[in-house]
Amino acid sequence: MVQFMAWNLLVGQSGGPTAVINASLAGVFESAKAFGAQRVYGMQYGIEGLLEERIVDLDDQLSDKMAIELLKRTPSSFLGSCRYKLPDPAVNEAPYQKLFSLFAQYGIGAVLYIGGNDSMDTIAKLAAYGAEKGSEIRFIGVPKTIDNDLMGTDHTPGYGSAAKYIATILKEVICDASVYDLRSVTVAEIMGRHTGWLAAAASLAAGSDCSGPDILLLPERAFDEAAFLQKVAKLAAERRSVIIAASEGVKNKDGVFLCDLVSTAGQLDAFGHKAILSGTSRYLADLIRVKLGCKTRAIEFSTLQRCASHLASRTDITEAYQVGGAAVEAAYNGQTGVMAGIQRLSDLPYRTRTCTVPVADVANREKKVPESWITPDGLHVTADFERYARPLIQAELTPIYINGTPQHIHLAEE
Repeated sequence: MVQFMAWNLLVGQSGGPTAVINASLAGVFESAKAFGAQRVYGMQYGIEGLLEERIVDLDDQLSDKMAIELLKRTPSSFLGSCRYKLPDPAVNEAPYQKLFSLFAQYGIGAVLYIGGNDSMDTIAKLAAYGAEKGSEIRFIGVPKTIDNDLMGTDHTPGYGSAAKYIATILKEVICDASVYDLRSVTVAEIMGRHTGWLAAAASLAAGSDCSGPDILLLPERAFDEAAFLQKVAKLAAERRSVIIAASEGVKNKDGVFLCDLVSTAGQLDAFGHKAILSGTSRYLADLIRVKLGCKTRAIEFSTLQRCASHLASRTDITEAYQVGGAAVEAAYNGQTGVMAGIQRLSDLPYRTRTCTVPVADVANREKKVPESWITPDGLHVTADFERYARPLIQAELTPIYINGTPQHIHLAEE
């Protein structure tokens, strides 16, 4: 068997950016060097860039401790990203032949890919192809997504920081909406694709100084227009300001996205997902205004919630770094076709450990918010959700400020 000490390691980032995906990259890099990898290479723009032979030497890019500390605090994807779907090798083997030729050329012993559901599809396909060809290269997935919809892990790095941002900004929206002695309804639209983890995080705005959102709409429950309007009317009669947090992926009882009732312009990405889900808040705000005669406002948090490193959760950054290291350790120990994950040991005190799960059990699957964590009327979440999510948003890692703004690190052009 090839000795790990003789290996070079290749790492890529894929899918949407987060506030902590680079912390995972830092964990991969430092752990690989600690385990004796001679060189650590990066795919520029993921597997798609790799097919174009866009490879960078991370030993040159991350040459000192300050670079690593800046990397942990830099949002988005340091290496660049892609949404490229590898074909079935039985239909088109050419991309695999090109990739494995590059692996041989660069002396690669382990390939790590940081991403979500679709990125795990890439790792699953590469691992299966490698096994079929008798390759000793280890293929390991590193979890990343703000959507928190990955199977096989208690939660996903990136989610905690996005949840912290959403809860914080919604508290400020609630303060803003209460400034005038006028009755109004504010609808905040939150990301999350087909699951409600991010929208549910709006409930974390509640505390001793804030009641939090009055209504939550999650994709796990079909939108019931009559019940929704009845609830809004009741709340509007009781208070000046009503706050609604709605997931972008909410559908009606016919399975139609509410955003598609405003616009049907959203195209599909390579994996068949709607590339843009936008308009849910506008639809709901117009519905309330027309049906109930209320003053309404629609707010989209949009891409701001993905990469808010100035509000990142220290817990999230730490765990993102740890799963990067755990993925390297899995490769060192001879594992392949697995994803590093997080296993929760307890809520109070909050304790976790890293683990590995077969990537085939993760790829192209989605983890939903449990039904038991949604209130019977489908318009809020229970205390079980807070017990799960509150630990993930704890503590902060202060940015390194230069001349009044956070300092980041970017890939140097070679």
